[in-house]
Amino acid sequence: MDKKLMAVGALLGALGVALGAFGAHGLKPMVTPDMLANFETGVRYHMLHALALFAADAVGARHPNSRLPALAGWLFVAGIVIFSGSLYIMALTGLRWLGAITPIGGVALVGGWLCLAVAAIRRS
Repeated sequence: MDKKLMAVGALLGALGVALGAFGAHGLKPMVTPDMLANFETGVRYHMLHALALFAADAVGARHPNSRLPALAGWLFVAGIVIFSGSLYIMALTGLRWLGAITPIGGVALVGGWLCLAVAAIRRS
């Protein structure tokens, strides 16, 4: 497994906690309830998929000849950046057109989970 993914997962987890605290304490008085909800959705998916990087590592350890777990991990990273990142920027700036790219990140997240599923089924 790509050891960089474990470090990236830990760093993304730390960033997710910091962004969650910012959203709960600093952002609340600055944005509309709708934008705050978008930000909170970004944090929720961010944290879940930071943890999913550790799942990718675990699957990779069980299937060392498969590239799928590492691909899953990098898809999770891309998904966090695109999905959660677009929600963060949208909430902070009010640029609603960013909602058009959010689903691209969602597709990356789904793709990561599908890669893990295929790796587990193949038992390679």
